[in-house]
Amino acid sequence: MNKKGLSILMRTKMRPGNDPSKLSSFSPLSNEINQMMTNPPRKQRSIDDSRSNFSASGNHYERNFDIVKESMGLAISLNKTESLDVVLDDFSEGYFSLSNENRKKLVTVLAKEYDLNRIQVRELLKQYLGLELRSGNEGESSNVDDENMFSTFYRIERNLRQALKPTYNVLFERLNNHPAGLKFLSLLRADILSFLGEENIPCLRALDSCLKEKLSAWLSPAVLELHQITWDDSASLLEKIVTYEAVHPISNLLDLKRRLGVGRRCFGYFHPAIPGEPLIFIEVALLKNVAQTIQEVLLDVPSIPEHEAACALFYSISSTQPGLAGINLGKFLIKRMITLVKRDMPQVSTFATLSPIPGFMQWLLSKLASQSVMAKVDNMEQPTGGPGSAFQENLLEPDEERMLKNSSPVTYAGKNGMEVMLNLLTSKNYEWTSSAELLSALKPPLMRLCARYLLQEKKRGKALDSVANFHLQNGAMVERLNWMADRSEKGLHQSGGIMVNYVYRVGVHRTICSIIFQHRDIYMLHVIFATISWNLRRPQVALVRNLPSNNIFFFLFLKVGKKTLNFITLGFM
Repeated sequence: MNKKGLSILMRTKMRPGNDPSKLSSFSPLSNEINQMMTNPPRKQRSIDDSRSNFSASGNHYERNFDIVKESMGLAISLNKTESLDVVLDDFSEGYFSLSNENRKKLVTVLAKEYDLNRIQVRELLKQYLGLELRSGNEGESSNVDDENMFSTFYRIERNLRQALKPTYNVLFERLNNHPAGLKFLSLLRADILSFLGEENIPCLRALDSCLKEKLSAWLSPAVLELHQITWDDSASLLEKIVTYEAVHPISNLLDLKRRLGVGRRCFGYFHPAIPGEPLIFIEVALLKNVAQTIQEVLLDVPSIPEHEAACALFYSISSTQPGLAGINLGKFLIKRMITLVKRDMPQVSTFATLSPIPGFMQWLLSKLASQSVMAKVDNMEQPTGGPGSAFQENLLEPDEERMLKNSSPVTYAGKNGMEVMLNLLTSKNYEWTSSAELLSALKPPLMRLCARYLLQEKKRGKALDSVANFHLQNGAMVERLNWMADRSEKGLHQSGGIMVNYVYRVGVHRTICSIIFQHRDIYMLHVIFATISWNLRRPQVALVRNLPSNNIFFFLFLKVGKKTLNFITLGFM
């Protein structure tokens, strides 16, 4: 093993819940390395690892809450520049020394005691509303009077803008200008989001909104650096790629080297204030055609010569900072990556994804379970043959229900097709995947319901599925559903093994983004469900006329192939 491989191996942090013995998949030296990882050499402390250092076994200490609170107040009120860096360092170290409970208490103090001055805001509003604005038809007035009148308006408006800024803005801005301060703010927001997940506290919600707005401005694409990550990069950077890969875990060093080798690309966004650590990174495979299974991308097969590639497939995009949730860095990363690949490889004409559908099975199993409960209640309350509940819905077509009942073993039997389907999908070890007959029976309903989930199910006008919402709002289009594309335990658990291809049409996705941004809706949803019935045996062509602009018409063709359900866009006119 070369020095770089050994270095990455020694430095890679194990995922939570993983057994350190699993390092054996990396190297025979794992026993010695496990021992070294148990007692690592002491490093200079940074904000990034301060959380673990403060809670290290035998060295745990917690600063007095009031002292940390006082240092936070000094960090906001102090005017001496030469002392400010020391105070900010002291506050950040003190914050991480606190227990989770005291952090929540401190952040709540920050949100309440350093909020905006509402009494001052009310007084300024009264002054503003008390001013009279002359209308143009009240006669001519001198320029001097006009200047005096508008001068008063300008002064109150300026004071009002200042009064509407919370005092904790000062802390955020000072930390942003402080070395390692941006990383601290990201970790602070991760804590705030965690606290909000436990309890929806209005003052913390306002604090989070303000900090998110600040981080969005400070992390604009203009200040971010795009870097292609290769095997020649430092071991510490490659360690972070292994650690933060969230979609398809990197299994060993050969897997990592393959993802950074010929026919593959990895791009990351970096910020000068957080050196050596990508904020977000994307992994790309250069292929002849759009891949239908993740095995085609990840398995150890010879890559095609890069000059033969016609498709750039994004198969993983991972954020490394939980505190940057909701800040859409991925949109800009994809756009920059497309531009870069087009420049270096003009023959690449297709930019697509092979994406997971993380919420599909949860949604489907919830639907099936609720429908089963409602069916049982209706059977008890209604006479035989009586009308069912208005909320009851049969998720299966008659042919699908018949095939499921005929194909399922006795152990998975149920009163109706939905109950049979629920029993199969919740079976131990996904036993249905090892039966060709069950796979054949489950494929039509699962593919149809997955298409419905992606394109019809919404939350607040957006796609219910988080990954679908991300790509559709960025201007991508659903191209194809892929059956049994990810047979891993995670893939079966999340989506029954189904994956989806989204396609980015170069030159068109900006128009789509504009439509979605202005109307806060996924128009493709209306396209399909307003015009096409879900009878998969009848492919149809749809001409849609209800888009915002009269001169834009969207053509959609729905086709059922042998293995996939295709949504093919024919173009704009």
